[in-house]
Amino acid sequence: MTRLRLGVNIDHVATIRNARGGPHPDPVRAAKVAMEAGADGITAHLREDRRHINDADLASLVRERVPLNLEMAATDEMLAIALLARPHACCIVPERREERTTEGGLDAAAAHNRLAPMVATLKQAGILVTLFIEADPRQFEAARSLRVPVVELHTGAYHDAGLAGDADGVARQLEALRKGARDAASLGLEVHAGHGLTYANVGPIAAIPEIVELQIGHFLIGEAVFAGLDTAIKHMRAVMDQARGTS
Repeated sequence: MTRLRLGVNIDHVATIRNARGGPHPDPVRAAKVAMEAGADGITAHLREDRRHINDADLASLVRERVPLNLEMAATDEMLAIALLARPHACCIVPERREERTTEGGLDAAAAHNRLAPMVATLKQAGILVTLFIEADPRQFEAARSLRVPVVELHTGAYHDAGLAGDADGVARQLEALRKGARDAASLGLEVHAGHGLTYANVGPIAAIPEIVELQIGHFLIGEAVFAGLDTAIKHMRAVMDQARGTS
């Protein structure tokens, strides 16, 4: 089985910095540490309210030439910023100002006509486009219709079921993700996954053969408080590789 890629989301380094103001801790420094520790790329979500990374962080990440996956809402403002920054990839996500974190997948089927010109413009600029969606056949068909090459499956419900101690719910969500990954791959889509993944629950997701990349952030930044970011990422990498059979 092929080695699973790891994208590390650095948003919550910026969250800690923003709680007090000033320059520390620096999310760009975190991105460099993550890459040295074995990450394959860096993910950052530039939100409308800039609660995590801000425009200066984005500019610094671009200057440092980190392989950047920019998470963005489907708005004209974010499209203009993406076209100026030219990250390696843009992942279009749903965004509501009142949510603490992204609470579900993008409804690409319902937003098809609004997304189509944005996707086309990003692709024309040479930016890899990803949609953050639920493991739902309607969303896969929408992604294919939009000519999006990559989908990221939302694993939040899988995480939540585990947190609630709902073993049946975990099994249902895991089967939905397995089937979704197969269905998406059968349509020619590259499959990624992420949201709420930890050392404890990442194994079954990492073992899904159609998934080629995981996006993990909040848990790793939390673990970094106790073990250091380098150690946390190396441990996650080892857990993923063991589950994948590539260690």
